Amino acid sequence: MENMKKVLFVCMGNICRSPSAEAVFTQLVKQRGLDHEFEIDSAGTHSYHVGSPPDRRSMRAARNRGIEMAHLRARQVVPEDYDRFDWLVVMDQDNRDSLVAMFPTANHSKVHGMMDFAKQSAQTEVPDPYYGGGDGFELVLDLLEDASLGLLDHVNAAHEA
Repeated sequence: MENMKKVLFVCMGNICRSPSAEAVFTQLVKQRGLDHEFEIDSAGTHSYHVGSPPDRRSMRAARNRGIEMAHLRARQVVPEDYDRFDWLVVMDQDNRDSLVAMFPTANHSKVHGMMDFAKQSAQTEVPDPYYGGGDGFELVLDLLEDASLGLLDHVNAAHEA
């Protein structure tokens, strides 16, 4: 559809934060009955895990909240993503910097920080839980659920403008 709202979530390896963001945001969009208006995906700035499913700890934490993400597979950001997506939503400054370095001539006004849309949390980045314990994955989901609400409101308002 030509009028689709296209959102790409980006982290480093695309196995923890960005697939979690994709799954959380997708569930929110479906709950609001807006899934026909959105194209939602996730990707990593690095190719470490291309083709892999999300981290099992991410999947477990999400499943405990009724969010399924086992069908997702990691991929790396490609230049076409800048043309295809309206919103490239990064989990932290390092990934923003990586995107800019990977595609220096791309339209960087499309790149946004996930936590810029948070309504409750004052955190500025979604921390990488990969090397930590299970509570880190819970925190990531808490932050993503908060920021997804603000992101959905922002995307819808921008699309109506």
